[in-house]
Amino acid sequence: MKTLNADLKAGQFKPVYLLCGEDAFLKRSYKLRFLESFGGSGSMNVMFLEGKDISEDQVIDTAETLPFFADRRLIVIENSGWMKGGAEKLPDYLPKMAETSTILFVEDAVDKRSRLYKAAQKCGYVAELSHPEEKELSLWAARYLARAGKKVTQSTMDHFLDYVGDDMESVKNELEKLIAYLGERDVVTRQDVDSITSRTVTGRIFDLVSAITGRRTKEAMELYEDLLTTREPPMRILFLIARQYRQMLTAKELLTAGQKQPEIAKQLKIPGFAAGRLMREVRTLSSHQLLAKVKLCAELDYAVKSGNLPDRLAAEMLICG
Repeated sequence: MKTLNADLKAGQFKPVYLLCGEDAFLKRSYKLRFLESFGGSGSMNVMFLEGKDISEDQVIDTAETLPFFADRRLIVIENSGWMKGGAEKLPDYLPKMAETSTILFVEDAVDKRSRLYKAAQKCGYVAELSHPEEKELSLWAARYLARAGKKVTQSTMDHFLDYVGDDMESVKNELEKLIAYLGERDVVTRQDVDSITSRTVTGRIFDLVSAITGRRTKEAMELYEDLLTTREPPMRILFLIARQYRQMLTAKELLTAGQKQPEIAKQLKIPGFAAGRLMREVRTLSSHQLLAKVKLCAELDYAVKSGNLPDRLAAEMLICG
């Protein structure tokens, strides 16, 4: 990533770049930065090619065409599928392509064994953009607030990320809401987060499970009704509750085995703050209690799918049971 940022900052580009990985927000953000560096999407020196019907000859012809009153031109190729195989001419062309062109591939899936992937890696730079780690996301969000003249403590940032999750698009949108809400004030508080940010479905499910295990039935039913008003189907709510209980059971077993928060987060493939939240919750529960909840979820799921129980009733039985 340092190489990518350095090239964009200096305006000195390699012949080819590949943006790939699971984080759509980061891929889109870097693509926009490339476009800005080449004069924007409306520039005569920028060409967009998208989909699986792109012609390799068209790419080569465009790359060989001199830019219009500029040093370089940019060719953006998105979701071609070529990085999984099928490109015949480009792997051989990239090492000898015109010095006045830069090709930017933006792909969802790649095969590192493919000839084009290897050529892009050899001739340019490959950026695998996955969800940032918890610390990186926290720093990114804090810098985003700082650019708007806002400050935030680490505990408030943890509370914010616990609310909105780790999807960067959601994080950015909620940060914008916070900035607008603060107005002239420059310090973000937990109360601000509670007042203006939107709780993720995952976060609401955690609150619901916490209310169920704490036998706060009235609170649990209110949370359930809130989820229904957001058009979450009862079966999806039942599935998410079951998944939460399975995570809690695994967290309990790992905690009992002496595992710490970072290891538990890695095992469950969840952010560290989410693992910390799980650990606090499961300390008051036994493995036997959690296993019983997991089994109940499976039984209710089977009852609904076999037509013996309406989905809404099944969810309510789980909440009130």
